[in-house]
Amino acid sequence: MNHSILIVDDEQTLRWSLGEALRDGYRVLEAEDGPAGLACIREEDPDLVLLDGRLPGLAGIEVLEQARADGYEGQVIMMTAYGELETAVRAMKLGAYDFVSKPFSLEKMKKSIENALEAKQLRRANQHWEETQRRGDPFLGFIGKSPRMQELFEKIRKIGASQASTVLIQGESGSGKELVARAIHRATLGVTGPVVEINCAAIPETLLESELFGHEKGAFTDAKSRKKGLIEAAAGGTLFLDEIGEMGLQLQARLLRVLENRTFRRVGGIEDLQVRARIVAATNKDLMQEAAAGRFRSDLYFRLGVIVLEVPPLRERPEDVEPLVNFFIERFNRELGRSVAPAGPELLAALTAYAWPGNIRELKNLIERILLLETTGAIRAEHLPATLRQPATAPAAAASAPFHPEPIAAVELRHIQRTLDYTGGNKSRAAQLLGISRQTLREKLKQEEPLVKAAGASG
Repeated sequence: MNHSILIVDDEQTLRWSLGEALRDGYRVLEAEDGPAGLACIREEDPDLVLLDGRLPGLAGIEVLEQARADGYEGQVIMMTAYGELETAVRAMKLGAYDFVSKPFSLEKMKKSIENALEAKQLRRANQHWEETQRRGDPFLGFIGKSPRMQELFEKIRKIGASQASTVLIQGESGSGKELVARAIHRATLGVTGPVVEINCAAIPETLLESELFGHEKGAFTDAKSRKKGLIEAAAGGTLFLDEIGEMGLQLQARLLRVLENRTFRRVGGIEDLQVRARIVAATNKDLMQEAAAGRFRSDLYFRLGVIVLEVPPLRERPEDVEPLVNFFIERFNRELGRSVAPAGPELLAALTAYAWPGNIRELKNLIERILLLETTGAIRAEHLPATLRQPATAPAAAASAPFHPEPIAAVELRHIQRTLDYTGGNKSRAAQLLGISRQTLREKLKQEEPLVKAAGASG
């Protein structure tokens, strides 16, 4: 990951010689006067600025003052003429790392730059340690005592301690993929930036490109000024691309280049910029099947899938239903001012026996709906929707009854159909009750026809 260095000096010869000496290991930017230097700091946010004390338009010390007022936190090395001690002292008070008197040797300047960047990394590491102490457990609020979830937590810890630049999270809608992405971010050693999230299915393709990559002034009709994209906003942290399977093929090609080269260009730009974020993508689709159908690039799938995390659906970890239910009861008691008791055995038996096609999101929505209506006491079976109040078969009867196994998809679709009957065919309302998106509901309904045909053939 190359650091960026901005050289602000009105002497073209000095800018050229410094630039040539530094270009091998750094991304070098140049500005010839104070206003241009300040504009470059604001737009590029360089890691380090080599700032001349005497500049046309705006003195070096004024550039530093305004940059600090703008919130610039990068390192600054002042280049001063012999005898400009007062300027050097003011600069140090404003947080400049060092000052170097002209003329200077390139070796001396290189050493000062190395020390400044090392000091910046150490400062970030200390800030990360302090933040980690404040945040505590990266899995705080992530409920899962089942073996499947404990195994997932261990994988997240290993990813956090690694240098893995790309992670793919797979799992059904509502299973907690966003929580996994945030846990990876919190568990990552040395993280200094934010976690930046975007849902690829929620934004039109033309806008999504500009949101991700940013754009240059004049790149298109409404581009009145340069805009940094989410890739830049996530520098030092994590970029979370939710619903990656919904991204169009053209944008997939651009994302592939980002992953392969760790560089990108803003829309309308010609400069290659460094990617300084871990990229975590999530999907509820089988991307290999999508690739086979021509809807997803296979090369992007293989690039994303170096590290794959599978988030198990709630029906495959029944041990987690009780702690999740009580977590949501406690949460909505607090948020809604209720005093509903923890879940009892009868309620837990009904909830554990249910298939939960909408996973944790469906469970959360159910508890919230109930607590909106109930203020005290305990949640009883009559508070549940009819689909969750089916009496459990007695063990002896179950053992003697003939067993006809069904695919999970068939069970899901039967429950979806009952929900649609309940809503009078209103798909938006049904999706809301199930805790899934309308688009996911449409996709699940598309699966109904082949299942019906298969059932007819077997009959």
